[in-house]
Amino acid sequence: MGNDTDSVIFSGFEETVDTAELEEAAKTFCEEFDPLERSAMIILRDDLTGAAFTECHVQADRIIAKGTTDVPLDPDEAPEYRANRDVVYSHAAFERMQQDALQGRKFSNIVCEYSPTKKLSLEIIGGQHRFEAIAGCASSGINVHHGLKVYFNLNKEQRLDVQVISNTNISVPTDLLDRMFATIEGTDLREWCQKCGLLEKGRDFADMNKKGNPITVKEARTFIVNYFLGRAIAPDKFESVETTPVVVESGTRNPKLWTDVKDKHPELWSDAGLLKAGKEFASLINAQVEFYRDPKSKKLKGKADQIYKTKNVALLAAWAFVAGSLQANPTRLERHYGLRTPKAKDPLKAELLVKGKHHTDSESYRGLGFRSDAKERGRFTQLFWLQAEKGGGFTAAMIDSSIKGYEAKRANLAYEESKSKI
Repeated sequence: MGNDTDSVIFSGFEETVDTAELEEAAKTFCEEFDPLERSAMIILRDDLTGAAFTECHVQADRIIAKGTTDVPLDPDEAPEYRANRDVVYSHAAFERMQQDALQGRKFSNIVCEYSPTKKLSLEIIGGQHRFEAIAGCASSGINVHHGLKVYFNLNKEQRLDVQVISNTNISVPTDLLDRMFATIEGTDLREWCQKCGLLEKGRDFADMNKKGNPITVKEARTFIVNYFLGRAIAPDKFESVETTPVVVESGTRNPKLWTDVKDKHPELWSDAGLLKAGKEFASLINAQVEFYRDPKSKKLKGKADQIYKTKNVALLAAWAFVAGSLQANPTRLERHYGLRTPKAKDPLKAELLVKGKHHTDSESYRGLGFRSDAKERGRFTQLFWLQAEKGGGFTAAMIDSSIKGYEAKRANLAYEESKSKI
């Protein structure tokens, strides 16, 4: 242990602010971690959030002994869900990081929260790959100092802010940010997805939109928003009004589309029709995947875009939109849900969808089910709506008709809008 802390210096704090608890936390941290700066610890204040932190250097053995990347985003209401991304051990950059650590590299800007009441009191919020590289040197005798940015006494909002900025760079997927924001927002969305089967029990949202991954926050919000948008349309007006689904914005704290639906439908978490729709779409996801599972080897065989066709957000949004639109028509609604139990091939007829094109499409258009733009969403909506008239699943003629129907509707809506301006 080094010398006792001579002083704690506060920078950016107003004189009226009581800093006694912060000073005690800083001194406890110094006793536990013996930073190089302990003789004069400077505690800074982030003017944006009011969060208190220090920047210091601590030896590797102390960081390893008391550090952990197993950090909850909301320790009070959702302690089982983590803030950090998964460590990618196989990435070339991480392998290089490990080699550097073994040669005495001094890493910096490892972002932490000091939690003195916990056994592992140094909670790594940002820089988990650097921490793992340092930990990998535990048996090698490498014990250099590393730079830490240590936060003290964070409240819930400050903790979210630190975790977001610590995981934000140009390569971080917005789905990770969505998951973090959703956790702070509360447990309702996650619990609803688990209840209807869109997420497994105890499973969190995916931090990256990837075929085979669990549903993302963006996908879950998009599903719910479009269900209510569809429900607001009178069935007899469907063919004459705008029916293009939307996609909820990703990577922001309170997306407007999502906020508006929550405000207008405060009862949404107990809405029986929405829950039923969620369960039916979960069944469709499973049916589509299981069609491609080999009965003997139990392995999935086929193209990923066919197996996980429900990961196409245009398809997801349109399916939910039509489910909402048909709530007043149980017969057609059951035909819509009946896609999960096809008589013949895969429920979504992926091989037929790829052939669905319009004469106005560019040469680069790969067929229905590969894009997520408004046109793709509108075409899928017409397809699901048309399928619900007779049931029995998609056919080539139905796919062709739905695409032509959407293009005709789009042209007619544009015509009506132009007339209104005359």
